[in-house]
Amino acid sequence: MCGGFTCSKNALIALNALYVVVGCILIGVAVYGRAASLVTNLPIVGGILACGVILILISALGLIGALKHHQVMLFFYMVILFLLFLIQFSVACACLGVNESQQKQWAEQGWTRVENDTRANVQNTFTCCGFEPDVDKVLIHPDCDKVQLRCCQNPESQSCACPGCLQKLQSTINYAFNLCGWIGLFFSFTEVVGILLTRRYRNQQDPEQLKAIAVFPSHKTFTY
Repeated sequence: MCGGFTCSKNALIALNALYVVVGCILIGVAVYGRAASLVTNLPIVGGILACGVILILISALGLIGALKHHQVMLFFYMVILFLLFLIQFSVACACLGVNESQQKQWAEQGWTRVENDTRANVQNTFTCCGFEPDVDKVLIHPDCDKVQLRCCQNPESQSCACPGCLQKLQSTINYAFNLCGWIGLFFSFTEVVGILLTRRYRNQQDPEQLKAIAVFPSHKTFTY
């Protein structure tokens, strides 16, 4: 870790610049996903957008505090970064600890709550029909006539049927949980580095101020 004042300052600025870039990427992904209709769930888009905006605001606080060596701003930056670390670390561990049965349960709840147009979009994108045809209970799903034509090369076959969407989405859901977990875990440890850098930087003296004090020492005041 950097030992000097200038090195600590530059490292803290570089770390917050990285957070700004990540925040801009999150905002760009949310805007692109909504504009290209890749994500039709507005809460998901809003959550990604909010994460990007919050990350940029926290980074701006850290950048201003690092440039000005402002003790109060750096203190609040440390507190917010520590709270963000706790939340992000907990969420990352939860994502990595989710098993396939829990993923299936959450996917089934999401399938029942979304609108019929969203289900039809999933069926057309992944060439599947329904959530899971083999389960005892019947879940609502749109008509699969158009999708069946893509699944079945021989229309006269009686046993031909599209697989359930869970079968197509299981690997994607598992990959998404693992990816989010490892990325969240990585960035949570970068936040620990940011906290340690900020703490060290706050306790260091600016060499320019020390030179100014040495050249212009404060005059003692006497009371008569």
